[in-house]
This record gives sequence, C-alpha cells and structure tokens, in this order.
Amino acid sequence: MSSPTDASSQNLPRGWLRATAVSMVALAFVGAAAGFVAFLSQLRGAEVVPDRRADGIVVLTGGSSRVSDAMVLLAAGYGKRLLISGVHPTSTANDISRTLPENQSFMTCCVDLDRSAVSTRGNAAETRRWAHERGFKSLIVVTSNYHMPRAIVEFSHAMPDTGLIPFAVVGDKWREEPWWTSPSTLRLLLSEYVKYVAAELRVRLADLGLDVTGELSEQPAGLPSKRPATAQAN
Repeated sequence: MSSPTDASSQNLPRGWLRATAVSMVALAFVGAAAGFVAFLSQLRGAEVVPDRRADGIVVLTGGSSRVSDAMVLLAAGYGKRLLISGVHPTSTANDISRTLPENQSFMTCCVDLDRSAVSTRGNAAETRRWAHERGFKSLIVVTSNYHMPRAIVEFSHAMPDTGLIPFAVVGDKWREEPWWTSPSTLRLLLSEYVKYVAAELRVRLADLGLDVTGELSEQPAGLPSKRPATAQAN
C-alpha cells in the first residue's frame, strides 16, 4: 500500500513538467509579442524623401502607388534607372505606361522590367543581377512600409556590398485608419511579421553555413499564380 509521501513524490514530476510547459508557452508568447512590437516600430507612418541619390531605383510590385512613387523618384533624378521587379509575364512597358501617363517618356529611356521574380527573395536575386550588370553600387528600394523590413533583410543578404536606401510607401488606409482598429490590416501585419521572422531566420542560418535550399513559396503549394496584370502581391 502506497503512502501519501509516495503519491506526493509521483505528482511532483508531473506538476514540474506542467509548470515548465506553461512557462515556456508564456515566454514564447511574450517573445513573439515583443518581436511584433519591434517589427511595428520599423514601419514608417509617413513617406520620407531619400536624403541622398543612388545609382538606381528598384520598386517591388504588389502594393498601391509603389510604381508611381518610384517613377516620381526617377523623374526627380534620385537614380539613373528604375527596375520594376515582379511584373506579370504578360505585361508590357506600354501596359504600365498607360497607368502613368505623366511619366511615359521615362518608360522608353530609363525603366527595366523584371518578370521573373515571384517572391521577395526573387526580387532580391533579380535586382542583384540587374545592379551587377550596370555596375550600380547603391539603390533606393521602394515598397510598402509593412513590407520594407523583410525586403531589406532579403536585399541586404543578396547584395551585402550594395548601399540600400529604403523608401517606404504609406497607403491611404494606413494614414486614415489605425491598424489596430482594422481586422484586415492586423491580419496583414501579423502575416508579414511571420514572413519577416522566417526571412531573418533563414538568412541567419545561411550566414552560419546552414543554407536553406529552395525558394520559399509565398502562396499555398499547388495553386497557380494569380498575380494582377502588372504586379504580384508582396
């Protein structure tokens, strides 16, 4: 017959394991929350004109007004050429210029289209190739404010010797409505935070020689790409 002392000693490991598990879950939650706050602190709430010029400009398609803002920078002389990365394979320069009538002249002289990239990592790889071919050592990177942290992670890893100047595009919805009051914006930010953490982890592992082979898809496997006529969803 077991004594109360024996029962107590059997329950002790179970209670310790339960407390340890709860503590680990709590720490993970706190860490994730702190990381999300740090991620949000990187997001600009207003567009800031670059403080210097660069050799080239690259804009990542997928968000409203990204391309038009990049064209404004090009027209103002902030870069010699512009790369629009992530253009739909069937789109042409004429298709894009029709949406930007005030900057049509630049489409023929100073704009290149990348139709290969289907992810942020792909954007970085294609931009590296484009910049290397032209001898560019500095780039203005144009993308949405919520996408900029991940874009800079990927671009810095792909081209560590290239100076990167971020130009974060702030959408109208972001200006007009606090993100915490909009379920759709909150979902977008949480999704982007997860992708940002995954990119950071992959890059850090690669720096340690533990390269994750294969490009991580940003859409469910097995589904065809459904990019808009001139952009992808980054």
